[in-house]
Amino acid sequence: MDCSSHNVMTEAEIRTMLADAGLRPTRQRILLATLLFGKGDRHVTAETLHAEVAAVGEHVSLATVYNSLHQFKDAGLLRELAIEGTKAHFDTNTSNHNHFYLEHEGKLMDIDGVRVDGVPEPPEGMRVSHIDVVIRLVKA
Repeated sequence: MDCSSHNVMTEAEIRTMLADAGLRPTRQRILLATLLFGKGDRHVTAETLHAEVAAVGEHVSLATVYNSLHQFKDAGLLRELAIEGTKAHFDTNTSNHNHFYLEHEGKLMDIDGVRVDGVPEPPEGMRVSHIDVVIRLVKA
């Protein structure tokens, strides 16, 4: 299953996605994955996802949300973007793309068409996995 272009996913598809990624489809992982991947591509922080869990009347500790996000990232289901040193943002779109960061809202928006020239050759035995470009925006 191509996880780079998530559309709306059913619970069965989410269970399969987790299993294919080597993650046991526990109740908490299914809940978190449904919130993450059930509505198409999106950007979340652990705190915003934790609030969504509470909003649907469920309880998952913030530590479990953090751990699950990192497990999803390690399994290749999410991309982690460090925007503000202390708060990690996670992107369900794992394709190579870039972002606008709306500083006044703390939100990310996907953008296409960014070209990066002059990327140095990586050291021997290494390759560039992707280049993250974040263009920060403030109100004019």
